[in-house]
Amino acid sequence: MDEKVFESPFGRQKIVIGYGKYAGQASGAVTVRAGDTIVLATAVIAKKPRPDIDFFPLLVDYEERLYAAGRISSSRFIKREGRPSDQAILTARLVDRPIRPLFPKGYRNDVQIVITLLSYDGENDPDILAIIGASTALSISSAPFDGPVSAARVGRINGQLVANPLISEMANSELDLVVACNQGKIMMIEAGANEVSEEIFLEALKFAQENCQPTIDLQKKIQAKVGKPKTEFILETDKEVFTKVKEFLGQKLVEVAFEPEKQIRAEKEEVLRSELLAAFAEEHGDVAVKSAFEKVLVEQARKAILEENRRPDGRGLEDIRPLSAEVGLMPRTHGSGLFQRGETQALTLATLGSPGAEQMIEGVTGEYKKRFMHHYNFPPYSTGEVKPMRSIGRREIGHGALAERALLPVMPAKENFPYTIRLVSEILSSNGSSSMAATCGSTLALMDAGVPISSPVAGIAIGVITAEDGSNFKILTDIAGVEDGAGDMDFKMAGTEKGVTAVQMDIKVAGVTLEVLAEATRHAKTARAKILEVIKQAIGEPRAEMSPYAPRVIVLHINPEKIRDLIGPGGKMINAIIAETGAEIDVEQDGTIMVSSPNKTGLDKAVEWIKNLTHEVKPGETFMGKVTRLMDFGAFVEFLPGQEGLVHISQLAPYRVEKVTDIVKVGDVIPVKVLEIDSQGRINLSLKAAKEEMEGEGK
Repeated sequence: MDEKVFESPFGRQKIVIGYGKYAGQASGAVTVRAGDTIVLATAVIAKKPRPDIDFFPLLVDYEERLYAAGRISSSRFIKREGRPSDQAILTARLVDRPIRPLFPKGYRNDVQIVITLLSYDGENDPDILAIIGASTALSISSAPFDGPVSAARVGRINGQLVANPLISEMANSELDLVVACNQGKIMMIEAGANEVSEEIFLEALKFAQENCQPTIDLQKKIQAKVGKPKTEFILETDKEVFTKVKEFLGQKLVEVAFEPEKQIRAEKEEVLRSELLAAFAEEHGDVAVKSAFEKVLVEQARKAILEENRRPDGRGLEDIRPLSAEVGLMPRTHGSGLFQRGETQALTLATLGSPGAEQMIEGVTGEYKKRFMHHYNFPPYSTGEVKPMRSIGRREIGHGALAERALLPVMPAKENFPYTIRLVSEILSSNGSSSMAATCGSTLALMDAGVPISSPVAGIAIGVITAEDGSNFKILTDIAGVEDGAGDMDFKMAGTEKGVTAVQMDIKVAGVTLEVLAEATRHAKTARAKILEVIKQAIGEPRAEMSPYAPRVIVLHINPEKIRDLIGPGGKMINAIIAETGAEIDVEQDGTIMVSSPNKTGLDKAVEWIKNLTHEVKPGETFMGKVTRLMDFGAFVEFLPGQEGLVHISQLAPYRVEKVTDIVKVGDVIPVKVLEIDSQGRINLSLKAAKEEMEGEGK
């Protein structure tokens, strides 16, 4: 089949979408190109719904291929791609989030989106292309997808907003904002920022929305040209069972819907659910009864918020749940912080490591090192559940990355604090927005560990309840779990007193307006200030002293030409230092040497050894050295490790010496003074001058 090609503006360049050449058996397939970066986006929709499930089975996979950048894995043993990298998982989540809400409620057909990176030019990021490609593939398929949706990246470079900048340009940007939009509304936000103001953030949102429009129009054009007829989907709602459940619950519904404690609420829900199943399951089936029960609960919560400003736990719309913060809880960790907001509790542990503990990452961008890591764990006991403990899932990776992004702008530069830093947030109890609790706990742990962050960082989650006709909405500060489930938006914003460092927004409806987001931003700023006060009361600034169990790192700078002297033949010298002192030594090509050890004695010995090995000798310096060889014309003396010079026979004494052995023998330790370094780098020493200098100092 001949390929049909469609183009539109894409920032300062163009985007090209191709249809008809690849993956003909998929329900929808397109290629999306910007520069020389190309992704293949495919969508496959199952013909029948999956039975007996109560969720939408959408699966999004992003396949990052090394061949796209002309690379072969550096591993000696495994050359094909394995499990997705964290970056690939984050990209898949980025695609999933704006697409999921645009399928009709109750849709149960399996849908799989596969994005494959085919070509990568190192300048055009494939994540935006992936979102556009997935939306286009769904739009031209028969799926009941209420798209299209587009996306744009916005940077702020030299004070100016830039749409879809190149990767090299983003190195100088104080904002990295990704926004997905449909016609007139915003579907998803993902942002990292260098403490930008809320005003700049909102301006960038509007700018992104404007720059999404050309690719929305392009997708509509493609859909009109090559799109398949849409499958009609009508949600079969059993109004009879819904009414019966609502009437059966009566006043009991209010008691459950407004129970503030999560576990008590869950217990009451289970009692009512059992009663409902006993009464109606035989006639209407388990799934229908359970579904009706959940809908009744959601309806009750939404109605109370919209009409009475009444939240399930009794708070006002802008109220934050009780806050607490503690530090220094674990005696042997390098830093620890416990943050609690209501029933959500995050314990973050900080570990400081040597520069050699940096994580090596390999991807299409090549190999690079990462010195700051934040990891997030969400064990089943945090929600009072029993589940097998498997490897971490996409949610854990996403939440960990969000908190890491929020903290990155305040982290010290490597030259000022040459440690590898790892944070692990253990969510001990969860009832809403544990990722923002992890951010707050991490700030506490960093300061407790003595990491000189520039400012504390805090975060909060903001929700919204919107009337069905769109006539009214209510913003909720610090959403709890039940409000997250019943609400339309989860807007997480983190930052410092100065400004915003990270934002993430997901929704369950077909978009929110800039008006809603502006109000949510105002609520988030106010709440963040309150949380920062609680953090400061626990620990006002980073500790001046690190834990005695943390390694100490000393940074040395040597002439790069001296690196070979430090390494020695086959690494013999550096390995000897490590073996004898127990220190870790990291060598950079520019001559930066980082020596680390938890043992001060070993650290000091290693530093002195390295200084002696790499010392650049100057005429006039005096050393104590050991005689290593005797010749008729003089004695060779090792005055620094690996550095040897000649004391000519005429420089052994202030008088004529007949034989070298009259003055020194092999093994003697003598003072020597550097007379000169000749054009060939040979060092001439003097015993006579050194003694004269010592005698002069003694007078």
